[in-house]
Amino acid sequence: MDMLQLDDSVLVKEYMNGREACLEVLINRHQSRVYSYIISKLRDEDLANDVFQDTFVKVINTLRAGRYNEEGKFLPWVMRIAHNLVIDHFRRAKRIPTVSPSDDFDIFDIIKDGTPTIENVMIREQIESDLTRLVEQLPDEQKEVLKLRIYSRLSFKEIAEQTDVSINTALGRMRYALMNLRKIIEQNGVSLTVD
Repeated sequence: MDMLQLDDSVLVKEYMNGREACLEVLINRHQSRVYSYIISKLRDEDLANDVFQDTFVKVINTLRAGRYNEEGKFLPWVMRIAHNLVIDHFRRAKRIPTVSPSDDFDIFDIIKDGTPTIENVMIREQIESDLTRLVEQLPDEQKEVLKLRIYSRLSFKEIAEQTDVSINTALGRMRYALMNLRKIIEQNGVSLTVD
């Protein structure tokens, strides 16, 4: 059996059943991503190496104790451990600066991992749904140009050819579509921002 071809979940089970080499495969498979995340937050190689080692010590201890239950989600589990250790480091080192309310400092700029949160995904989906509904309220000619430009990413020349109008007419319809869309957004009190 070629261990390199096995899924993470199989390797975890095999390691927990005593096949030590499976852990090496898991670490080799994911070390680059885990280390990249850690170094991006700490910006210190020595410290990142320490946190990386601590991460996998926790992984090993949890697996050996039989407490792992993240079936099929090995990498996200390891990343969460790394994330928590990074936060622990900032707490211990008291590197979370104290700032006055007028400062533009945001701790989440330091510790965010770039992965969209469920909340942000839901907000973005709601924004897209609201925007689609609002676009449907535009006059047909404006709606057509806006959809071809924004969703199909056509140039105004291509839009003009496809709709059998001049480029200036296509540009004008787009301008009016955007103006009317702003009015519709204001009238409906819709917020189209994530923050």
